[in-house]
Amino acid sequence: MQRRIFSSEHDDFRNAVRQFVTSEITPHIRKWEDAGMVPRDVWRQSGAMGMLCPDVAEVYGGPGGDFLFNAIVHEELARGGAVSFSASLIAHSDIIAAYISELGSEEQKQQWLPKMVAGEAIAAIGMSEPDAGSDLKAIRSMARPDGSGGYLLSGQKTFITNGYNADVVIVACKTEDKGISLMVVDTSLKGFRRGRLLEKIGQKAGDTAELFFDDIALRASDVLGLPGAGFKNMMRLMPRERLAIVVTAIAEAETAYNLALDYVRERKAFGQRVVDFQAIRFKLAEIAADLEVARVFVDRCMEEEAAGTFDIKTAAISKFWVTDVACKAIDDCLQLFGGYGYMREYPISRLWTDSRIHRIYGGTNEIMKEIIGRQLAA
Repeated sequence: MQRRIFSSEHDDFRNAVRQFVTSEITPHIRKWEDAGMVPRDVWRQSGAMGMLCPDVAEVYGGPGGDFLFNAIVHEELARGGAVSFSASLIAHSDIIAAYISELGSEEQKQQWLPKMVAGEAIAAIGMSEPDAGSDLKAIRSMARPDGSGGYLLSGQKTFITNGYNADVVIVACKTEDKGISLMVVDTSLKGFRRGRLLEKIGQKAGDTAELFFDDIALRASDVLGLPGAGFKNMMRLMPRERLAIVVTAIAEAETAYNLALDYVRERKAFGQRVVDFQAIRFKLAEIAADLEVARVFVDRCMEEEAAGTFDIKTAAISKFWVTDVACKAIDDCLQLFGGYGYMREYPISRLWTDSRIHRIYGGTNEIMKEIIGRQLAA
């Protein structure tokens, strides 16, 4: 299917990213999975390639592109079997860079964005806590006034993508007015501690960690946006994060489909190719139809995000529907491989384990339905 949303500049960028992923990322994923993280020098190489924060303004060291450049990075990483790194870049490029670009002071932008673009600083966002996941209003981390105009930040975060390597963390916490504020936390500050590197069933090359804040002294200028406006800002900027997840999910599913199609065309059973069984062809037809419909929808959503018109309800619809479709498609594709699909050496197995989290992070798909329902009832 021809995709008309990309310009020749986008196509040139995709070719460069694809070559880089093929030569510098895909061959090393297994090693990085065993280590539990992508090495920092790969972040710097990716920055030099223009893969980090592609839509950050030129004045802060970025290429000044649109969201479609970010999407290309996620699509090519998914097709290269590197969804672990794509998830890390969603946090880094699509969440933190967007938050700082949109809400940050000039000081915050100058301090962090150029380093993030270059891969010299790795960024994370601290939302989830042991007792607060999709329900962000239930967070307990607290920034108390220190009596001199600043804050003392205390609390704990968990399931934090890039947490183990992060140089800067945007932390969602409660402030004295009992509202939620966002704080820009330099991880070199006294009182910041990293917990264990968490072991996951998928996306094993993406470092995920617990974070602890023990009375970290912060300045008033470390607040991102207005004090007490954190929840409102997170809700306003969340659609972009959800779309980045969706972009990755559909690209994974398309990759799984192509792998499965190649496999059943070559594999033989009972004297004929597996693809020659009607049941297999029907299953492939179902997957192809689902993915083509999903792709048209996702591309429309990407156009809307690039134009600044992508809204909360559409983001929730895309998040739950596309990730459900993608996970089912990948599961069906793995089934077509039989026992080989369950072997770690086959790329389909990584796609299967890596994709499952898409229905959970960025707000569970059940929460997405609640968001849609509330929008409809308003």
